[in-house]
Amino acid sequence: MTKVIMHGCNGKMGQMITGLAAADEEIEIVAGVDAYDDGRNAYPVFKSMELCNVEADAVIDFSTAQAVDGLLDYCAEKGLPCVLCTTGLSEAQLGKVKEVSARTAILKSANMSLGINMLLKLLKEAAGILAPAGFDIEIVEKHHNLKVDAPSGTALALADSINEELDNAYEYVYDRSGRRQKRPKKEIGLSAVRGGTIVGDHDVIFAGPDEVVTFSHTAYSKAVFGKGAIQAAKFLAGKPAGMYDMSDVIG
Repeated sequence: MTKVIMHGCNGKMGQMITGLAAADEEIEIVAGVDAYDDGRNAYPVFKSMELCNVEADAVIDFSTAQAVDGLLDYCAEKGLPCVLCTTGLSEAQLGKVKEVSARTAILKSANMSLGINMLLKLLKEAAGILAPAGFDIEIVEKHHNLKVDAPSGTALALADSINEELDNAYEYVYDRSGRRQKRPKKEIGLSAVRGGTIVGDHDVIFAGPDEVVTFSHTAYSKAVFGKGAIQAAKFLAGKPAGMYDMSDVIG
């Protein structure tokens, strides 16, 4: 049984993970951390990590960038493995994440979905075969109308996975409206669609002579990210200090 502290337990993702964990016999949330608490949880909730006196095997973080510094300090002091899911960290915070990983296990990923992380691996093989055969590469991502960044971090991670396989020789293009020329061969186009309540939809298109190969992933609810975080916590418990990502979880 993996015992977990849920950091940001009363947020939407914290509550989703709480529900998922309750139905999973291999994991237990033994404490939560949140600035606000209305007593809804079956476990004790503390206003900050430094006030938490409950021992655990790992912490899952879905909180805010402002809360991450205290979390990292706590994990470094206690040697507590951390599944770090909060986005929007500053360069200084990312540097601190790396520093803390020398003292405990830290897992950070652009997307916690098991499906997306499997896709990252598959794309490397596809790129190695199709790009040399003259296939053009395009990525189209779709998200809800409240998402403020574009392209998505996941779309960039997909592009990076492909580009790493191709010796980072490809340029990323986000807008062709001001350009009047045919498409260069060594570019990856990234397009963003924003509308409605789309949770997350990513298409990676390899368009070649007379045929098109498309890899697609659709998230129908944010539960896919919660399930991935739970799998990551099970994996990370007991691991030695270092930086990990979801590719380590799926093997």
